[in-house]
Amino acid sequence: MTTNKIMRAISQDVLGGPEVLKQVELERPEPGPSQLLVRVHAAGLNPTDWKHRGNALFLGTPPYVLGWDVSGVVEAVGTGVTLFKPGDEVFGMLPYPHGAGSHAEYVTGPARAFARKPAGIGHEQAGALPLAALTAWQALADTARVEAGQRVLIHAAAGGVGHLAVQIAKARGAYVIGTASAGKHGFLRELGTDEVIDYREVDFTEAVRDVDVVLDTLGEDEHRTRSRSLRTLRPGGLLVSILPFADAELYEEAERLGVRVELLLVEADHAGMKEIAALAEAGELRAHIAGSFPLADAAKAHELGETGRTAGKLVLTVG
Repeated sequence: MTTNKIMRAISQDVLGGPEVLKQVELERPEPGPSQLLVRVHAAGLNPTDWKHRGNALFLGTPPYVLGWDVSGVVEAVGTGVTLFKPGDEVFGMLPYPHGAGSHAEYVTGPARAFARKPAGIGHEQAGALPLAALTAWQALADTARVEAGQRVLIHAAAGGVGHLAVQIAKARGAYVIGTASAGKHGFLRELGTDEVIDYREVDFTEAVRDVDVVLDTLGEDEHRTRSRSLRTLRPGGLLVSILPFADAELYEEAERLGVRVELLLVEADHAGMKEIAALAEAGELRAHIAGSFPLADAAKAHELGETGRTAGKLVLTVG
């Protein structure tokens, strides 16, 4: 166990582009009651990271350290923790949104935000999973309760949440339809997607009918993807959107069509992380790593992520 009380972290003093991210030295945190202190080995990035970097959103005014995904080793435990001991390998999602801070050498978080890292995967793979996989799990398993034989439409199916949602839906026996640009169709077929639609060339509302569940990862974009998706659902079907903001018109249209809408904000979830760990250990869930960057190059990772062209996840590694 280290006695050094200073750690490296990626912080920002102002809102802005990737250039506002700086490597700094901060005092190493100490675990409070029911918390772990984790020595970070890898930490995933998600679109919410660059959105928070550029806009106040949930975290308010900087300075702050971003990052919710973490995989690492327990350094110390706070009062009352019984699930883990120093030296245990763990992975998890820090409480969203106010628990951010994993883009650093050490981080504290509630013990029950973590699960044991599967022995069969490395920290980089484990660090890529938590937020995106929990989002997909909570949408498809907890909220929609997807079952074998159901038809599931996943938008942006090659994205961070999308490609993991495809795997989770397939593991639950669903028939999966995914939207993506043509260049990502091969990747999606390798994941087991049953039908792939090029949203640039095909109107998905004409190509898809009678689905049980739509997973919306885009929100009400310029193509009105979310509201148009309601028309693809069977009567009584469910649209789950991971963009948890909507006006009354969406609900009014859903009621008119006889379908349902749920808006989801991902939560830290010990039970969900255990399910994700089991799927990963069984080889049924794996994050595609689109790029891996050392902690000091966080700005480069943000720059790549903001292009929107990557398939899968980006990860920061902490040596």
